[in-house]
Amino acid sequence: MVVLIVLISFQILSFDPVTNLVLQMVLFIGPFMVLLIWGQRIQAMSSQGEVARSLARLNVMRDKSRQTLLSYVTKRAPGNAEVPKKMDDFLEYFTIQPVSMDPTGVVKKLDYILTIQDDRIRDEVAQLMPNMTDVERSVMENMAGVATALNQVYKIVRHFYLLGKKSSNFYLLAQLQMILPMLLKQADALVASMGTVELVQPLGDGIGPMSVGLLMKDKPKVKVERETLIAMSDYKNRKIVLLKAEGPEGSLGELDDALVKMLDGEHGDAKAIIMIDAALKMEGEKTGEVAEGVGAAIGGYGVEKFKIEEAAYRKGIPLYAVIVKESIIEAIGAMKKEISESVGEVQKSVYRIVEQTVPENGKVIIIGVGNTLGIAQ
Repeated sequence: MVVLIVLISFQILSFDPVTNLVLQMVLFIGPFMVLLIWGQRIQAMSSQGEVARSLARLNVMRDKSRQTLLSYVTKRAPGNAEVPKKMDDFLEYFTIQPVSMDPTGVVKKLDYILTIQDDRIRDEVAQLMPNMTDVERSVMENMAGVATALNQVYKIVRHFYLLGKKSSNFYLLAQLQMILPMLLKQADALVASMGTVELVQPLGDGIGPMSVGLLMKDKPKVKVERETLIAMSDYKNRKIVLLKAEGPEGSLGELDDALVKMLDGEHGDAKAIIMIDAALKMEGEKTGEVAEGVGAAIGGYGVEKFKIEEAAYRKGIPLYAVIVKESIIEAIGAMKKEISESVGEVQKSVYRIVEQTVPENGKVIIIGVGNTLGIAQ
């Protein structure tokens, strides 16, 4: 390019002054005029092309997740012609959140709606695969959740892409272009997690149940709520009540309802509640790092967190949290070695909190929060 400009410059010198002036304006001022007038449109075309390529990748991922789910169900429900249609219905399933104009009672209404959603999905899965095991049912529900998430991401990105393209809105396309790298990383992790879920391998999010499950080992378990278990243990003259979702099927359990029932019953004299969960790390932080804090360490829509906080507040029981740091990609993928090896450090932190906050002959409730896929007790 530089050589071309030099050659043209030498050629310009052979023309008369007026011609030289015109050619100089065309060569050196012309490009700036083009950028000034059409620069935004050129940028929009560049952004549009990059977003279109990313959208095509998302479409491939969505189709791959659907095909993986369809293959899993077809193997377990051979000859059922309704399977493809049911899978498409799963991908389009939605939940309308309750009105929040009057916030009084909105948590109860949201809890009610989410319970209906879970029951509806369970019924659909049971009708589609009547002879399945509990593990197979949970695997299908988790795989359907992943496929639904990918389908929703694709549809939202496609919506804003077509809207920006139709209206020639450079700013809309530029925003899409900026967030798509993060979305694509998460979508890649979701697609990879389909294989992990199908093989019933623990997810990064399961570090909480794994930590409590190891403490439950060889101890009698009692079911207190749907897919939710407790076991009794002791540590240095202190009674420990262990609570987690039932594994190895992929379940989050009903930890909130179980805790409320326990505090209103024989375990209302607990001196502390300790929750163990995975937490989103910041960039630069080490995967598997353990940290301690206070409060209800649980994600979701906020219903479970509200119930746990309300029950603890009503009884005057302090809430403590032990978290294991990991990225969102690590949380939804197969559990990494760094995360699984943090169990020992988690238990040390838990026992230290127990010694500091619970007097001898006192009682503490320890809750393992997370997906129990591939994690027994």
